[in-house]
Amino acid sequence: MESRPNSTTVVGFSLLPSELIHYIIIRLALPDIFHLKSVNKFITSLIADQDFRRDYNLRSSSSTWLFVYKKRWHRDPVVVHGFTRSSERWFKVMIGDLLKPVIPPGEDLYFLTASGNFFLFALNCSREVISVNPMTKNVRKIPHSPLGPRGTSSWRRSGIKLLAGPTGSGQFRFLFAEMVDNSPTLFEYDSRTNKWKSTIASESVASPSCIEDGDRIFLSASNGPRRSIVISVGIDTNEPVVVQPIFSGVVEDGELAVGFSWGSVINRLHIYGDGRMLIVRSGPESVDDVNQGIRVVKVVELWGLGSNGRQWAFVSRVPNGLIDEIKKPYGVMMGCLEERQGTIGAILMSNFEGVWDIVWLSFDLEKSKWALEPLPEFRMEGSNMAGVTFSSGLTIC
Repeated sequence: MESRPNSTTVVGFSLLPSELIHYIIIRLALPDIFHLKSVNKFITSLIADQDFRRDYNLRSSSSTWLFVYKKRWHRDPVVVHGFTRSSERWFKVMIGDLLKPVIPPGEDLYFLTASGNFFLFALNCSREVISVNPMTKNVRKIPHSPLGPRGTSSWRRSGIKLLAGPTGSGQFRFLFAEMVDNSPTLFEYDSRTNKWKSTIASESVASPSCIEDGDRIFLSASNGPRRSIVISVGIDTNEPVVVQPIFSGVVEDGELAVGFSWGSVINRLHIYGDGRMLIVRSGPESVDDVNQGIRVVKVVELWGLGSNGRQWAFVSRVPNGLIDEIKKPYGVMMGCLEERQGTIGAILMSNFEGVWDIVWLSFDLEKSKWALEPLPEFRMEGSNMAGVTFSSGLTIC
């Protein structure tokens, strides 16, 4: 990781009382802690303390990070950019040197997802998946799933989930859902066994516990204008259940884009994640915009699974005041959606004339309140977007 606070600031910081230093450090992002560790012996000893590590990891694992992978050329070093609310700038997670021994020259990488200290990438040419742990510098090639080799276009963000194991275990599980011979099927890889297993989801009527249980995972197997097929599975069980919610809202043209919208033909973008659905409705502001394929966001709605799983239930709409703040012209838009500890996080990434813009929206379920999370400037002119995801916080190994 790369972070470079001013050295004078670091020296002045080290002169503070030890109790205050402890209070400050435990609230820092991990890249900042590593930088301080390299310049001060007291901080090095503090970080090595087991009680500090336990407290820090507990705090960090409940935080939310946003990770973005951009690239320009195959020869460029692989760098994942990360941001968390406890900081005011983007960090660089340098993993290019870790990947060199396992990735052939010219390979095209796509960033799938992240959880804790684990990052998952799909390789388009060799059609493989690799996991990277930048903290332990461990790189693992994941065996092909029972479906065989898969290119980057086969992976749907709303249909995958990465679950990091207990802190320090070096373990993770990777799950994804697919329709196989018209049957919703759950595939799960376990790093402990280095093997896959697949399970056809039960078609029995879903009970409220399959929807409302906070320990369940929801993976989208298929999504259409009116009906979705979602697999609900417990975190510690392997008994997936099919949920098939119907969308009863207004469908203007019967078409929609799922996860990624390109061009001016379809003005309704659906973003799925964790049993939620974000509907982004856009349109041109003028006749000239129609001719140039330019749109702006006009309405953003949040929907969730109904208590019986049979329909999508309306939750909330982003207020017009916030819409005015994010209403920028775009030609391409993609997004991701995740629920963590009672808060829905949504990322909208749009491109206009080669420049990407990032919007982070959050919705507090208990307070029923929307917020626009401030993000530092992130220059992406001339770059290709190759993956964006939310993740739990990085931890000290």
